[in-house]
Amino acid sequence: MERKLFTPISIRNLNLTNRIVVAPMCQYSAVEGSATDWHLMHIGQLSISGSALVFIEATAVEEKGRITPGCLGLYSDDNHKALEKVIKFVKRYGNSKIGIQLAHAGRKASTAVPWKGGKPLDQDNSDSWRTVAPSPEGYNPNWPLPIELGIKDLDYIKECFVNSAKRAVEIGFDVIELHMAHGYLMHQFLSPISNTRTDKYGSNFENRIRYPLEVFKAIRDELSQDYPIGVRFSATDWVEFSSWNIEEATKFSIKLKNLGCDFFDVSSGGNSPKQNIISGPAYQTGFASIIKNKVGIPTIAVGQINEPLQAESIISTGQADMIAIGRGMLYNPRWAWHAAEVFKTECAYPPQYARSHHSLIGLPIPGNPQPT
Repeated sequence: MERKLFTPISIRNLNLTNRIVVAPMCQYSAVEGSATDWHLMHIGQLSISGSALVFIEATAVEEKGRITPGCLGLYSDDNHKALEKVIKFVKRYGNSKIGIQLAHAGRKASTAVPWKGGKPLDQDNSDSWRTVAPSPEGYNPNWPLPIELGIKDLDYIKECFVNSAKRAVEIGFDVIELHMAHGYLMHQFLSPISNTRTDKYGSNFENRIRYPLEVFKAIRDELSQDYPIGVRFSATDWVEFSSWNIEEATKFSIKLKNLGCDFFDVSSGGNSPKQNIISGPAYQTGFASIIKNKVGIPTIAVGQINEPLQAESIISTGQADMIAIGRGMLYNPRWAWHAAEVFKTECAYPPQYARSHHSLIGLPIPGNPQPT
Protein backbone atom coordinates (compact mmCIF):
# COMPACT_ATOMS: atom_id res chain seq x y z
CA MET A 1 0.00 0.00 0.00
CA GLU A 2 1.32 3.43 -0.94
CA ARG A 3 2.18 5.57 2.06
CA LYS A 4 0.88 9.10 1.60
CA LEU A 5 3.57 10.55 3.87
CA PHE A 6 6.17 9.85 1.19
CA THR A 7 4.20 11.00 -1.85
CA PRO A 8 5.08 14.27 -3.64
CA ILE A 9 3.09 17.48 -3.51
CA SER A 10 3.38 20.70 -5.52
CA ILE A 11 2.52 24.25 -4.44
CA ARG A 12 2.84 26.68 -7.37
CA ASN A 13 6.42 26.12 -8.57
CA LEU A 14 7.48 24.37 -5.36
CA ASN A 15 7.78 20.61 -5.89
CA LEU A 16 8.20 18.62 -2.68
CA THR A 17 9.27 14.98 -2.63
CA ASN A 18 7.29 14.08 0.51
CA ARG A 19 4.93 15.61 3.08
CA ILE A 20 7.47 16.12 5.89
CA VAL A 21 8.28 19.70 6.90
CA VAL A 22 10.75 20.97 9.48
CA ALA A 23 8.97 23.71 11.39
CA PRO A 24 10.67 27.08 11.94
CA MET A 25 12.45 27.13 15.29
CA CYS A 26 14.17 30.15 16.80
CA GLN A 27 17.86 29.60 17.56
CA TYR A 28 18.66 32.92 19.29
CA SER A 29 22.18 32.74 17.88
CA ALA A 30 22.34 35.65 15.43
CA VAL A 31 24.56 38.71 15.89
CA GLU A 32 22.79 42.01 15.17
CA GLY A 33 20.28 40.03 13.15
CA SER A 34 22.90 38.24 11.04
CA ALA A 35 23.27 34.48 10.72
CA THR A 36 26.39 32.89 12.20
CA ASP A 37 28.28 29.62 11.84
CA TRP A 38 25.70 28.09 14.18
CA HIS A 39 23.14 28.51 11.40
CA LEU A 40 25.44 26.78 8.92
CA MET A 41 25.55 23.77 11.24
CA HIS A 42 21.91 23.87 12.32
CA ILE A 43 20.26 24.35 8.92
CA GLY A 44 22.94 22.22 7.30
CA GLN A 45 22.09 19.14 9.33
CA LEU A 46 18.36 19.64 8.84
CA SER A 47 18.83 20.01 5.09
CA ILE A 48 20.09 16.40 4.91
CA SER A 49 17.27 15.10 7.11
CA GLY A 50 15.21 13.71 4.24
CA SER A 51 12.43 16.21 4.99
CA ALA A 52 11.09 17.74 1.81
CA LEU A 53 10.98 21.28 3.22
CA VAL A 54 12.94 23.02 5.97
CA PHE A 55 11.83 26.40 7.28
CA ILE A 56 14.48 28.50 8.96
CA GLU A 57 13.53 30.36 12.09
CA ALA A 58 11.26 33.40 12.43
CA THR A 59 13.23 36.16 10.70
CA ALA A 60 12.53 39.76 11.64
CA VAL A 61 11.74 42.30 8.94
CA GLU A 62 13.13 45.18 11.00
CA GLU A 63 15.51 45.48 13.93
CA LYS A 64 12.74 46.18 16.46
CA GLY A 65 10.82 43.18 15.18
CA ARG A 66 13.21 40.66 16.73
CA ILE A 67 12.00 38.61 19.69
CA THR A 68 15.45 38.79 21.30
CA PRO A 69 18.77 40.47 20.44
CA GLY A 70 19.87 37.00 19.26
CA CYS A 71 17.10 36.57 16.70
CA LEU A 72 17.65 36.41 12.97
CA GLY A 73 16.76 39.35 10.74
CA LEU A 74 16.64 40.20 7.07
CA TYR A 75 16.54 43.99 7.12
CA SER A 76 20.11 45.01 6.26
CA ASP A 77 22.79 44.28 3.71
CA ASP A 78 24.85 42.55 6.42
CA ASN A 79 21.89 40.29 7.27
CA HIS A 80 21.42 39.56 3.58
CA LYS A 81 25.06 38.63 3.02
CA ALA A 82 25.27 36.38 6.09
CA LEU A 83 22.06 34.52 5.33
CA GLU A 84 22.95 34.14 1.67
CA LYS A 85 26.14 32.34 2.75
CA VAL A 86 24.07 29.85 4.77
CA ILE A 87 21.54 29.19 2.02
CA LYS A 88 24.17 28.71 -0.67
CA PHE A 89 25.89 26.21 1.60
CA VAL A 90 22.79 24.13 2.37
CA LYS A 91 21.60 24.18 -1.22
CA ARG A 92 24.97 22.84 -2.34
CA TYR A 93 25.00 19.89 0.06
CA GLY A 94 21.41 19.42 1.25
CA ASN A 95 18.42 17.71 -0.34
CA SER A 96 15.57 19.76 1.14
CA LYS A 97 13.81 22.82 -0.19
CA ILE A 98 14.45 25.79 2.08
CA GLY A 99 11.80 28.23 3.27
CA ILE A 100 11.92 31.36 5.39
CA GLN A 101 9.39 32.59 7.94
CA LEU A 102 9.15 36.40 7.95
CA ALA A 103 7.98 37.94 11.19
CA HIS A 104 7.65 40.92 13.49
CA ALA A 105 7.42 40.29 17.23
CA GLY A 106 5.48 43.44 18.13
CA ARG A 107 4.82 43.66 21.87
CA LYS A 108 6.64 40.34 22.48
CA ALA A 109 9.96 41.77 21.27
CA SER A 110 13.01 42.90 23.28
CA THR A 111 13.20 39.86 25.55
CA ALA A 112 16.11 37.82 26.85
CA VAL A 113 16.99 34.55 25.14
CA PRO A 114 15.23 31.55 26.75
CA TRP A 115 18.30 30.23 28.58
CA LYS A 116 18.61 33.64 30.25
CA GLY A 117 15.01 33.68 31.41
CA GLY A 118 13.11 34.89 28.35
CA LYS A 119 11.68 37.90 30.20
CA PRO A 120 11.53 41.47 28.84
CA LEU A 121 14.91 43.15 28.94
CA ASP A 122 15.30 46.01 31.39
CA GLN A 123 14.85 49.29 29.58
CA ASP A 124 18.25 50.48 30.81
CA ASN A 125 19.84 47.45 29.12
CA SER A 126 21.76 48.63 26.05
CA ASP A 127 20.41 45.65 24.07
CA SER A 128 16.75 46.54 24.72
CA TRP A 129 14.32 48.68 22.75
CA ARG A 130 10.78 50.02 23.05
CA THR A 131 8.26 47.60 21.65
CA VAL A 132 5.34 48.43 19.36
CA ALA A 133 1.87 46.95 18.96
CA PRO A 134 -1.60 47.64 17.57
CA SER A 135 -2.59 49.03 20.98
CA PRO A 136 -0.78 50.01 24.19
CA GLU A 137 -1.62 46.66 25.79
CA GLY A 138 1.21 44.67 27.39
CA TYR A 139 1.45 40.90 26.99
CA ASN A 140 0.90 40.66 30.71
CA PRO A 141 0.81 43.20 33.57
CA ASN A 142 4.50 42.74 34.32
CA TRP A 143 5.64 43.57 30.76
CA PRO A 144 6.37 47.10 29.49
CA LEU A 145 3.54 48.80 27.65
CA PRO A 146 4.21 48.94 23.90
CA ILE A 147 3.86 52.05 21.77
CA GLU A 148 0.69 52.09 19.66
CA LEU A 149 1.52 52.03 15.96
CA GLY A 150 0.36 55.00 13.92
CA ILE A 151 -0.65 54.85 10.27
CA LYS A 152 2.83 55.90 9.07
CA ASP A 153 4.35 53.22 11.30
CA LEU A 154 2.07 50.61 9.76
CA ASP A 155 3.06 51.70 6.27
CA TYR A 156 6.73 51.44 7.24
CA ILE A 157 6.40 47.92 8.68
CA LYS A 158 4.45 46.81 5.62
CA GLU A 159 7.30 48.10 3.47
CA CYS A 160 9.76 46.21 5.68
CA PHE A 161 7.87 42.97 5.05
CA VAL A 162 7.96 43.58 1.30
CA ASN A 163 11.67 44.43 1.32
CA SER A 164 12.54 41.34 3.35
CA ALA A 165 10.47 39.17 1.01
CA LYS A 166 12.36 40.56 -1.99
CA ARG A 167 15.66 39.86 -0.23
CA ALA A 168 14.51 36.29 0.52
CA VAL A 169 13.82 35.65 -3.16
CA GLU A 170 17.18 37.14 -4.15
CA ILE A 171 18.98 34.91 -1.63
CA GLY A 172 17.36 31.81 -3.10
CA PHE A 173 14.68 30.73 -0.64
CA ASP A 174 12.16 28.41 -2.27
CA VAL A 175 9.11 29.60 -0.34
CA ILE A 176 8.05 32.31 2.12
CA GLU A 177 5.80 31.84 5.13
CA LEU A 178 4.39 34.89 6.93
CA HIS A 179 4.23 34.53 10.71
CA MET A 180 0.77 35.52 11.92
CA ALA A 181 0.70 33.22 14.95
CA HIS A 182 1.88 32.85 18.55
CA GLY A 183 1.11 36.35 19.74
CA TYR A 184 3.47 38.22 17.43
CA LEU A 185 2.54 41.43 15.63
CA MET A 186 0.20 40.09 12.93
CA HIS A 187 -1.59 37.91 15.49
CA GLN A 188 -1.80 40.94 17.79
CA PHE A 189 -3.87 42.68 15.12
CA LEU A 190 -6.11 39.64 14.62
CA SER A 191 -7.02 39.17 18.28
CA PRO A 192 -9.29 41.46 20.33
CA ILE A 193 -7.12 40.63 23.35
CA SER A 194 -4.29 42.74 21.93
CA ASN A 195 -6.13 44.94 19.43
CA THR A 196 -8.32 47.55 21.09
CA ARG A 197 -7.99 50.15 18.35
CA THR A 198 -11.03 52.19 17.30
CA ASP A 199 -9.83 53.11 13.80
CA LYS A 200 -10.08 51.07 10.59
CA TYR A 201 -7.61 48.53 11.98
CA GLY A 202 -9.61 47.57 15.07
CA SER A 203 -12.92 47.22 16.91
CA ASN A 204 -14.48 44.43 14.80
CA PHE A 205 -13.46 41.34 12.86
CA GLU A 206 -13.22 42.98 9.44
CA ASN A 207 -11.04 45.76 10.81
CA ARG A 208 -8.82 43.45 12.90
CA ILE A 209 -7.91 41.35 9.86
CA ARG A 210 -7.37 44.39 7.62
CA TYR A 211 -3.68 45.04 8.33
CA PRO A 212 -2.49 41.40 8.10
CA LEU A 213 -4.35 41.13 4.78
CA GLU A 214 -2.73 44.34 3.55
CA VAL A 215 0.73 43.00 4.42
CA PHE A 216 0.06 39.72 2.64
CA LYS A 217 -1.33 41.47 -0.45
CA ALA A 218 1.64 43.85 -0.64
CA ILE A 219 4.04 40.89 -0.75
CA ARG A 220 1.90 38.85 -3.13
CA ASP A 221 1.68 41.81 -5.52
CA GLU A 222 5.45 42.37 -5.42
CA LEU A 223 6.62 38.81 -6.07
CA SER A 224 6.29 36.63 -9.14
CA GLN A 225 2.94 34.88 -9.46
CA ASP A 226 4.86 31.59 -9.67
CA TYR A 227 6.42 32.10 -6.25
CA PRO A 228 4.72 30.29 -3.33
CA ILE A 229 3.67 32.26 -0.25
CA GLY A 230 1.92 30.79 2.79
CA VAL A 231 0.81 31.90 6.24
CA ARG A 232 1.18 30.42 9.70
CA PHE A 233 -1.59 31.56 12.02
CA SER A 234 -3.01 30.62 15.39
CA ALA A 235 -6.42 29.04 14.91
CA THR A 236 -7.52 30.08 18.40
CA ASP A 237 -6.30 32.14 21.33
CA TRP A 238 -7.39 29.36 23.73
CA VAL A 239 -8.95 32.14 25.81
CA GLU A 240 -12.66 31.98 26.64
CA PHE A 241 -13.29 35.73 26.39
CA SER A 242 -11.51 36.12 23.03
CA SER A 243 -13.46 35.89 19.78
CA TRP A 244 -10.32 34.82 17.89
CA ASN A 245 -11.15 31.15 17.43
CA ILE A 246 -11.45 28.58 14.66
CA GLU A 247 -14.56 30.27 13.24
CA GLU A 248 -12.85 33.65 12.82
CA ALA A 249 -9.63 31.96 11.68
CA THR A 250 -11.56 30.11 8.96
CA LYS A 251 -13.11 33.34 7.66
CA PHE A 252 -9.67 34.96 7.70
CA SER A 253 -8.25 31.99 5.76
CA ILE A 254 -10.83 32.42 3.02
CA LYS A 255 -9.81 36.07 2.65
CA LEU A 256 -6.15 35.04 2.37
CA LYS A 257 -6.96 32.37 -0.19
CA ASN A 258 -8.75 34.96 -2.32
CA LEU A 259 -5.61 37.12 -2.23
CA GLY A 260 -3.45 34.27 -3.53
CA CYS A 261 -2.23 32.48 -0.40
CA ASP A 262 -0.89 29.02 -1.29
CA PHE A 263 -0.92 27.12 2.01
CA PHE A 264 -1.68 27.45 5.71
CA ASP A 265 0.50 26.31 8.58
CA VAL A 266 -2.07 25.94 11.34
CA SER A 267 -0.93 26.45 14.92
CA SER A 268 -2.61 28.01 17.97
CA GLY A 269 -2.21 30.18 21.06
CA GLY A 270 0.62 32.41 22.18
CA ASN A 271 -1.18 35.74 22.59
CA SER A 272 -2.17 35.64 26.24
CA PRO A 273 -0.77 34.22 29.49
CA LYS A 274 -4.40 33.38 30.31
CA GLN A 275 -4.58 30.79 27.52
CA ASN A 276 -5.89 27.37 28.51
CA ILE A 277 -4.41 25.02 25.93
CA ILE A 278 -5.87 21.54 25.68
CA SER A 279 -2.67 19.76 24.73
CA GLY A 280 -1.89 16.21 23.66
CA PRO A 281 -0.67 14.19 20.67
CA ALA A 282 -1.42 16.03 17.41
CA TYR A 283 -3.60 18.42 19.42
CA GLN A 284 -3.74 21.10 16.70
CA THR A 285 -4.43 18.77 13.78
CA GLY A 286 -8.19 19.21 14.13
CA PHE A 287 -7.79 22.90 13.36
CA ALA A 288 -5.76 22.12 10.23
CA SER A 289 -8.44 19.66 9.13
CA ILE A 290 -11.20 22.25 9.46
CA ILE A 291 -9.21 24.80 7.47
CA LYS A 292 -8.29 22.27 4.78
CA ASN A 293 -11.85 21.10 4.27
CA LYS A 294 -13.60 24.48 4.52
CA VAL A 295 -11.08 26.62 2.64
CA GLY A 296 -9.72 24.11 0.16
CA ILE A 297 -6.00 24.81 -0.07
CA PRO A 298 -3.05 22.78 1.29
CA THR A 299 -2.57 22.83 5.05
CA ILE A 300 0.27 21.87 7.35
CA ALA A 301 -0.56 20.23 10.68
CA VAL A 302 1.85 20.90 13.53
CA GLY A 303 2.05 20.22 17.26
CA GLN A 304 3.13 17.03 19.05
CA ILE A 305 3.33 14.96 15.88
CA ASN A 306 6.08 12.57 16.86
CA GLU A 307 5.48 9.10 15.43
CA PRO A 308 5.60 7.97 11.77
CA LEU A 309 2.29 6.06 11.97
CA GLN A 310 0.64 9.10 13.55
CA ALA A 311 1.96 11.34 10.77
CA GLU A 312 0.89 8.89 8.07
CA SER A 313 -2.62 8.73 9.51
CA ILE A 314 -2.97 12.52 9.42
CA ILE A 315 -2.06 12.63 5.73
CA SER A 316 -3.82 9.46 4.56
CA THR A 317 -7.12 10.39 6.24
CA GLY A 318 -7.12 13.84 4.65
CA GLN A 319 -6.76 15.85 7.85
CA ALA A 320 -3.82 17.79 6.41
CA ASP A 321 -1.60 17.78 3.34
CA MET A 322 1.72 18.01 5.19
CA ILE A 323 2.97 17.59 8.74
CA ALA A 324 5.54 19.83 10.44
CA ILE A 325 7.86 18.66 13.19
CA GLY A 326 9.82 21.11 15.33
CA ARG A 327 11.39 20.07 18.61
CA GLY A 328 11.22 16.43 17.59
CA MET A 329 13.57 17.24 14.70
CA LEU A 330 16.02 18.91 17.06
CA TYR A 331 16.12 15.73 19.11
CA ASN A 332 16.15 13.41 16.09
CA PRO A 333 17.24 15.14 12.85
CA ARG A 334 16.98 11.77 11.06
CA TRP A 335 13.26 11.41 11.78
CA ALA A 336 12.36 11.13 8.09
CA TRP A 337 14.96 8.40 7.54
CA HIS A 338 13.50 6.41 10.41
CA ALA A 339 9.95 6.92 9.12
CA ALA A 340 11.03 5.65 5.71
CA GLU A 341 12.45 2.55 7.37
CA VAL A 342 9.13 1.91 9.14
CA PHE A 343 7.29 2.09 5.83
CA LYS A 344 10.02 0.35 3.82
CA THR A 345 10.24 3.21 1.35
CA GLU A 346 12.92 5.52 0.00
CA CYS A 347 13.96 8.81 1.53
CA ALA A 348 16.62 11.25 0.34
CA TYR A 349 19.98 11.02 2.09
CA PRO A 350 23.57 12.02 1.30
CA PRO A 351 25.56 9.28 -0.43
CA GLN A 352 28.32 9.88 2.11
CA TYR A 353 25.98 8.37 4.75
CA ALA A 354 24.77 5.39 2.74
CA ARG A 355 26.72 2.92 4.88
CA SER A 356 25.26 4.22 8.14
CA HIS A 357 22.27 1.83 8.25
CA HIS A 358 21.02 -1.23 6.42
CA SER A 359 17.75 0.50 5.56
CA LEU A 360 19.52 3.02 3.33
CA ILE A 361 19.91 2.00 -0.28
CA GLY A 362 23.51 1.60 -1.42
CA LEU A 363 23.18 3.91 -4.41
CA PRO A 364 22.29 7.60 -4.08
CA ILE A 365 18.68 8.46 -4.76
CA PRO A 366 18.48 10.78 -7.80
CA GLY A 367 18.57 14.40 -6.83
CA ASN A 368 21.01 14.08 -3.95
CA PRO A 369 24.23 16.07 -4.19
CA GLN A 370 27.22 13.95 -5.14
CA PRO A 371 30.51 14.02 -3.22
CA THR A 372 32.94 16.59 -4.56
